[in-house]
Amino acid sequence: MNMRVRNGWIVPALIVFLLVLFQSCEEKGQITVGLSFAEFATERWAQEHALLSAAAKERGMQVISRVANHDPVLQSRQIESLTAQKVDVLIIVPEDGAMCAPAVAAAKRVGVKVIAYDRFIRSPAVDVFITFDSVEIGRVQAAGVLKKRASGDFMLLGGSPTDFNARLLRKGQMEILQPFVDSGKIRIVASEWVVDWLPSLALISIERVLKERNGKIDAVVASNDGTALAVVGALKNWGLAGDVPVSGQDAGQGGCKAVIDGTLSVTVLKDFRKIAPIAIDYAVKLVKGEPLGELHSEKLSELTLDETIVGSVNCRFLPIVPIDQSNVYEEIIRSGFQSYDAVYAEVPPEMRPARP
Repeated sequence: MNMRVRNGWIVPALIVFLLVLFQSCEEKGQITVGLSFAEFATERWAQEHALLSAAAKERGMQVISRVANHDPVLQSRQIESLTAQKVDVLIIVPEDGAMCAPAVAAAKRVGVKVIAYDRFIRSPAVDVFITFDSVEIGRVQAAGVLKKRASGDFMLLGGSPTDFNARLLRKGQMEILQPFVDSGKIRIVASEWVVDWLPSLALISIERVLKERNGKIDAVVASNDGTALAVVGALKNWGLAGDVPVSGQDAGQGGCKAVIDGTLSVTVLKDFRKIAPIAIDYAVKLVKGEPLGELHSEKLSELTLDETIVGSVNCRFLPIVPIDQSNVYEEIIRSGFQSYDAVYAEVPPEMRPARP
């Protein structure tokens, strides 16, 4: 009797064992992606995290996310933690592209694939760097300001000094501005960097410069919408908003509103609705060892503007679109990048374009 009972459990137990084994194999086949973000305070990053997460889950991937809140040491630890959790691939928006490089190299050594997302990581361990062309964005920002004012006293307001993109933006800006500086038409009377891209620090910078110069600023080449809107706020206090051209970047809701009311001369559309799914596609292909295509190799020395760095990284630069009053409706509203109601909320109904 006891033997029959024991034998009667053999088949059910075997079935359970096989089911567990099958489930374990299936889980091992699932790709796990670690998303490491510098911060969510800037409007675009929380939106892009949502897009990346949704795109990953659509591909059957498991997602583990971390955000460092502008703390580069914490981000390095988070990358190490994600590596210890045996993620297959990391997608990183670095706070400091140099400080997180050792953690990225360590991940690479244990077989984790690494994608630098929009911001560069100072390491040849990066498998793919996918971004928008920061040098071209800088050119667009400077050209947008010059379209409104091609002479006078200019202020340069750069992004975070730990973000290599900020330096590339400055490179592009100066390619356009330098001939005007050399001819004496433009004088760079202030040049500053904004730690962590914080609008509050940008506001301190512009208010100090305005006070020191008694309001004598003819243009501000700012590097993103957050810092640009801080500049616009300070200019309003001096009665200069709309008269002093200001550049931005990201085509956020606030930036687009300022373009419409004429206080921001130009912003730049970087359509992250396109970059997120491409990054996830690269993540899957990297893990599976499939060809990536559409990449080109860039020297680290070019990407960092540091001739002492050796090595190269596979890159993809996505196109950008300059946004001003002439195309904000078509490129931003009709494309669905920002909502009609949000952008035109403060515009009198009789002055709004037709709803798309």
